Amino acid sequence: MTGPVERAAQLRAEIARHNHQYYALDAPLIPDAEYDRLFRELQTLEAAHPEQRTPDSPTQRVGGQVLDGFAPVRHAVPMLSIRTETDISDAGALAFDARVRRELEQPEAQVEYVCELKFDGLAINLRYEQGVLVQAATRGDGETGEDVTQNVRTIHQIPLRLQGCDAPVLEVRGEAYMARSDFERYNEKQRALGLPTLVNPRNGAAGSIRQLDPALAARRPLSFFAYGLGEVQGWPLPDTHNGILDALAAFGVPVCEERAVVRGGPGLVGFHERIAGLRDSLPFDIDGVVYKVNSLALQQRLGFVTREPRWAVAHKFPAEEQLTVVRDIDIQVGRTGKLTPVAKLEPVFVGGTTVSNATLHNEDETRRKDVRIGDTVIVRRAGDVIPEVVGVVLENPLPARSGVDAEQYRRAEGARRAPFDLYARLGGKCPVCGSHIVREEGEVDWRCSGGLVCAAQRKQAILHFAGRRAMDIEGLGDRLVEQLVDGGLIHSLPDLYRLDVATLAGLERMAEKSAQNLVAALEHSKTTTLNRFLYALGIRHVGESTAKDLARHFGRLDAIMQATPEDLLAVPDVGPVVAQSIADSFAEPHNREVVAQLRALGVSWEEHDGLSAVTLPLSGKTFVLTGTLPTLSRDAAKALLEARGAKVAGSVSKRTDFVVAGAEAGSKLDKALQLGVPVLDEQGLMDKLREME
Repeated sequence: MTGPVERAAQLRAEIARHNHQYYALDAPLIPDAEYDRLFRELQTLEAAHPEQRTPDSPTQRVGGQVLDGFAPVRHAVPMLSIRTETDISDAGALAFDARVRRELEQPEAQVEYVCELKFDGLAINLRYEQGVLVQAATRGDGETGEDVTQNVRTIHQIPLRLQGCDAPVLEVRGEAYMARSDFERYNEKQRALGLPTLVNPRNGAAGSIRQLDPALAARRPLSFFAYGLGEVQGWPLPDTHNGILDALAAFGVPVCEERAVVRGGPGLVGFHERIAGLRDSLPFDIDGVVYKVNSLALQQRLGFVTREPRWAVAHKFPAEEQLTVVRDIDIQVGRTGKLTPVAKLEPVFVGGTTVSNATLHNEDETRRKDVRIGDTVIVRRAGDVIPEVVGVVLENPLPARSGVDAEQYRRAEGARRAPFDLYARLGGKCPVCGSHIVREEGEVDWRCSGGLVCAAQRKQAILHFAGRRAMDIEGLGDRLVEQLVDGGLIHSLPDLYRLDVATLAGLERMAEKSAQNLVAALEHSKTTTLNRFLYALGIRHVGESTAKDLARHFGRLDAIMQATPEDLLAVPDVGPVVAQSIADSFAEPHNREVVAQLRALGVSWEEHDGLSAVTLPLSGKTFVLTGTLPTLSRDAAKALLEARGAKVAGSVSKRTDFVVAGAEAGSKLDKALQLGVPVLDEQGLMDKLREME
């Protein structure tokens, strides 16, 4: 009869095999239901016998404590960068081949190269010991990276145990990336939930790997391709780089199939041209190709120069650019209130799409590039996503004027200089709603301060207001908000509470029952707390923590609305920028009117005199909660502490006064003991609360 230890080992091996088939080979062998059954069986076994849980177990891919930060990792072998060939034409590939032959003193030789793709993601070092993944780190500065092991474990393509390799140390290097289809699916889900979306796949990959909560990182679908090695102990290296890639693939590590072994400069040129033709059809983003001398012996002979290998080079693709004419320069107000100068263009086809608008980014960039109405400009699709004006084409003699050298340029005689001072151009008012525009010290962007009434920000303001951590209006998602705003049913936040069942039931995909549920959710949301209401207003720089600090300190909304920046500076963790932002927001008559209407429609909360008038028993004390308490939920314990003036922080530091620890407390408890911070259990917490009353 198979014992629990043997059965757990069998299950781990079986699940690992199915993971490789599903995630790496895209060829599942069993239905999802059968896979789930195996996974649950392993979870049950490991729960009953926790001492048998191993680091390479599939159950360890997701989980662990939220991190306070990333620990530094010193790379045993530096993660050096590869030189980028500046000549993006075919001549760049030929120049690299010529340099290699010259360094090898073999001018007539046909050197063998491996050609790979240059992935647009985040470089990662995977350290395997005895075949088990023990650490993952970012490149960092090449010498020291960040420990991102917990997050990398969530990438199912990366094996937790290598197949057929138990070398004492084998470091695999590669790129974590987000496939285009995964990027689109993730953003679609986020939009449906009314949550923030990712900007592009590269930022999505980097942001996921550097997410402090592994559970959140696990929700973002990442993939991985290996392209080389770091430190190696006890494993005989093949003779060629391509042999290394083949070996890694045999170990179960994903290696991109779009690679080739070629000979000489013409072989490099052929690969570059072939991949350029395939670029748009690939399932992931690339920005070029990489050439490497295949022979490891020749790599050693060639060595390094200024910390870059002589035996490798990155050859980028030409940027997708076109010429067109600026017909006008407009000011666009984004959904967060940012004001962006936008060039209105003669339509031009760039990078697979027709572009008629291109960003000028901000006032300073517009002035620096000296873009004028009537100019011929170079337009590029930045990151293959956002069209931007790169610069003005200069061809004819520029009339001499003070401080400017004569140049060549193409500029129509009637080209008009756009007024670069956005504040003066707009008269200090938002072009959409008329609210004041502001630019904080040290920032380059102007912003509209009328977030609650500005039509450009309306959808974003409503979605934020309805969010789970704000007013928590269940059922009010992205698509419904689109219908309500586009249909003219909502113009500002108070209009939400004027909706009725008949109006909602008449909307597309909105049955009467759903309409009733939403009206009930709106009615329920009217009873809230001051901190939730403050957060829901979407005041710039006011997050959940700051909203709680404001509510605790002032106790009443009117006191906050009447507070000067100097008054607001008395609130813990509120600095000059935040204080000015709050004061500016409530100084806007439009915003004050929105608040008044919401209160008139029944939105209410309990108020108190606040710390500015009375000192609560735990004022100035910082608590940290960790583990599971016997009877109190985490939220209940937090509410008890905050009601008495305490601040509940997410991490332990020297400034922490008490740590409240329950069952399965993790790294926070360890850190508290290390720093000598007093630790309380649930009974100790209740005693402390009674003592401080």
